[in-house]
Amino acid sequence: MAQRATESIVVKAGAAAIYDIVTDFEHYHDWVSDLKQIDILTRDSEQRPLEIQFRAAAFGRSTTYTLRYDYSLAPAQLSWRQIEGDLTETLNGRYRFDEVEGSTNVTYDLEVELLVPIPTFIKSRAAYRIQTQALRELKAQAEQLR
Repeated sequence: MAQRATESIVVKAGAAAIYDIVTDFEHYHDWVSDLKQIDILTRDSEQRPLEIQFRAAAFGRSTTYTLRYDYSLAPAQLSWRQIEGDLTETLNGRYRFDEVEGSTNVTYDLEVELLVPIPTFIKSRAAYRIQTQALRELKAQAEQLR
């Protein structure tokens, strides 16, 4: 069964600036600490990255997974679904950007299912760590560029 979690953080930057950061995949190395490699495999008709392969640190080793992005609700939201993975069966999620008075509430929804069965509390801890780290790093990057 997939583990679902939602985390939010307030970032002192506009929603458009934050959206630009999370869709600038070529510069993820600048602010995503666990990322080891990123390869844009395909682009949509507007030349936005559509399918991206990531190699990242996870569970004390490296994992490789490919995500397909959905821009249909951009720039209010960016969502993705996993199409391939070596440790994860499911790694689907979305960022939502709600701007309020010069700051933005960024909500990160994540659904994770590992290929190897592990206890639910470990999956919960892993999902929480992924989300918390991603949101903190995004906040730091957005507020630094502001």
